[in-house]
Amino acid sequence: MKSKGRFGPFGGYYVPEVLIPALEEIEAAFEQFRQDPNFLKDLNALYTDYAGRPTPLYHARRFSEAVGFIVYLKREDLLHGGAHKINNTLGQGLLARYMGKTKLIAETGAGQHGLATAIVGALFGMETKIFMGATDVARQNVNVHKMKLLGAEVIPVEGGTGTLKDAINEALRYWTAHVEDTFYLFGTAGGPHPYPTIVRHFQEPIGREARQQCLEKAGRLPDIVTACVGGGSNAIGIFSGFLNDPQVQLVGVEGGGKGLHTTQHCATLCTGTVGVLHGARTYLLQDENGQIRDTECISAGLDYPGVGPEHAYLKETGRARYVSVCDEEVLDTFFLFSRMEGILPALESTHALAWLWQQKGLLPPETIAIANLSGRGDKDIDIVEHHRPLTARFL
Repeated sequence: MKSKGRFGPFGGYYVPEVLIPALEEIEAAFEQFRQDPNFLKDLNALYTDYAGRPTPLYHARRFSEAVGFIVYLKREDLLHGGAHKINNTLGQGLLARYMGKTKLIAETGAGQHGLATAIVGALFGMETKIFMGATDVARQNVNVHKMKLLGAEVIPVEGGTGTLKDAINEALRYWTAHVEDTFYLFGTAGGPHPYPTIVRHFQEPIGREARQQCLEKAGRLPDIVTACVGGGSNAIGIFSGFLNDPQVQLVGVEGGGKGLHTTQHCATLCTGTVGVLHGARTYLLQDENGQIRDTECISAGLDYPGVGPEHAYLKETGRARYVSVCDEEVLDTFFLFSRMEGILPALESTHALAWLWQQKGLLPPETIAIANLSGRGDKDIDIVEHHRPLTARFL
């Protein structure tokens, strides 16, 4: 365990000794290059010309009329690859290149981080392996095909529940034996230090842009900023722009699965307890013996029994509030929102929209809320069709 990278009592790194030099190497490189003019020039050019930043802040007029207050969407779904994940993979991929690494590995749940890593691997000509739970390989096969088309090797992980937790376990095991030439491109704002800090840094453009855009469009800051939370990278990215504005409510929305009354859900911050998972001290879902509980969520990207340590700290200090919505509410909102706005939101992002729908009639009409639309829902069509055939009534 190392004391660096702490958010109050959370974070640090609890890893095998063999990984400590690799993590320290990444930390040193990050601190060196994050202010390096050439690195910043290269990264900003990639963000602008390759990924498509800045993304717009869109006034969702019909959805706003339906809920009775003003809703803006931060359109990360419009980025290359279809999600916010490209912000982090371009940053870490460029860092790996500056460090002289030749190979990338990554974990993925919904496939968006795996796809974004495969994109960067192809862009930089780096051998890429993606570890993905077998359950997620089956339910996110569109992204699996995309990763393979881009030249990445997708490695199904059969152990456990075959979801994100198991993919991270296997990726860490592989990295332990290949640290010399391989960079582990971690996907969420969790894991051992320095990853929570690195991922947050490369996702901060979301919050910086959203803050400035809201001031320009509405003439003031929003009342509420909301985002879905699994590991928490898209949420910490947009929250970061408003942390020093106490008048702005920050609301993270977790997956309630079939409902919090069941034993299988993913609402870690709502119902979890403090422990250590994947190298960091944070909130997690565990039984009385400290064994990790199985999770179940309609959204593969939120199907994770832990959360990034900075979110644990924001919960503990009260700066952010964390809530959950269940699968049925997410499906209802997916259909409603798609038909109101002509936008197919990722099921992950739909959790935040579902929470906003719950506020219908409860907030003054002048309320301004920003939801981070972290990804597009093309990847989720088969899941939605499985649960709600289009021939069936959805309301």
